[in-house]
Amino acid sequence: MRLNGRVFEAVAARAARRSACDLYHSALEVHVAAVRFVIEQAPVRDALGDQRGVVAEGPVGTRWAGRLRIFRYEIRRWRDGRIPDIDEAVGGPQRLTDQHARAQRVLDLVPQVPTPVWGRDELQTGDMWNSNSVTAWLIARSGMDIESFHPPAGGRAPGWQAGLVVARRQEAGMPPAPLPVR
Repeated sequence: MRLNGRVFEAVAARAARRSACDLYHSALEVHVAAVRFVIEQAPVRDALGDQRGVVAEGPVGTRWAGRLRIFRYEIRRWRDGRIPDIDEAVGGPQRLTDQHARAQRVLDLVPQVPTPVWGRDELQTGDMWNSNSVTAWLIARSGMDIESFHPPAGGRAPGWQAGLVVARRQEAGMPPAPLPVR
């Protein structure tokens, strides 16, 4: 993944005539009462998704390839789960809120996260859909001030804007962009 990310960013930076940045993958850890949940979008590992709190799946790359598990992602709301790369979080985890109602709202929204094709702009947002889209969508839809959250300096979170655009459309009552028929 790291090599693919570096190659992707090198190509994207060159096309945009800018310097390459570090790329960030986001996930959420939500605490409600004495219970901790991990919310993350990740590749489908096996058929035991219920043990990881999987609430949705979507295709990777193209819709037709998503018929195969290797080309699918899952969205998890995993009680007592773990984020495999949390030790690599630049600057450490960031606290988003101490409000119980907001944290519960995030948990309640997870099954409603859109599941377009990962790595594509199927929803016509100007940005690809990925794990950062899921995180941004959840934060925005929960009512937190999304504008106060930014990736660490020198980096970017591709897909973040896709999540924000889709959340704003839904808040405004706009219908989602049509998904292409394939």
